[in-house]
Amino acid sequence: MEYPTESSSVPYIVHESEVARLERITKRLWILILVLVILLVATNAIWIWYESQWEVVHTTVTQENGEGINNYIGNDGDIIYGTADGNNQKPNP
Repeated sequence: MEYPTESSSVPYIVHESEVARLERITKRLWILILVLVILLVATNAIWIWYESQWEVVHTTVTQENGEGINNYIGNDGDIIYGTADGNNQKPNP
């Protein structure tokens, strides 16, 4: 491949056509960037609208008699059934 040297010249009409072509490409790229930014904002707005349709419900259960049933999975994967009095856990065998 032969690289142009400092003494090589390009006809003016060729230069002007290349500049015009590059200006069109630049304009199209800016339009593409604006369209993508608008689409990004629109998709985020749609997701916010979609998520805001659901009501968040928090439920708190209070045990009156102080004893409850604790079922949890142990380290070895076994399900442990037990009762609790306050913070003390008493597993039932």
